[in-house]
Amino acid sequence: MTIYNQILENLKPYGAQLIAVSKTKPEAQLMEFYAQGQRVFGENYVQELCDKAANLPKDMEWHLIGHLQSNKVKYVAPFVSMIHTVDSLSLLLEINKQALKHNRNINVLLQFKINDEATKFGLTLEEATQILDSEPFMNCGNTVICGVMGMATFTDNKAQVRQEFKALKQI
Repeated sequence: MTIYNQILENLKPYGAQLIAVSKTKPEAQLMEFYAQGQRVFGENYVQELCDKAANLPKDMEWHLIGHLQSNKVKYVAPFVSMIHTVDSLSLLLEINKQALKHNRNINVLLQFKINDEATKFGLTLEEATQILDSEPFMNCGNTVICGVMGMATFTDNKAQVRQEFKALKQI
């Protein structure tokens, strides 16, 4: 049994899905995982995501896992399965607008800032509450909020990382 198959077996009891983070990896390497049955891939950069989606099998499911600027939503809206990094109402509204143009729904995760790193993006609980209580959000019929995500501090301090993810779980 390959390591890949072991991981899949370990995820089954939890109903979890493996998203292969394929950023910066060549298409040939993605095809190796595809040949083993992997169909869901996550990309950080819009251009790389668009190129790979155009060149690789159409039954691959694509997730955008990197920071997304509103002006780039139009490039991924026709095919992306989920956007993991919604960190503002304006981005959520643009995703909805582009999803509507393509007559589809786009799944999203609200990104929360759970660490103190200046390079990380995300909402506070107060900001998220304002978004979810806003009238513009109430009219977003083509976006589906599926959950939350957060990026823990890049550190070997396991207690710190655990605390940051506990905070996310409470959200």
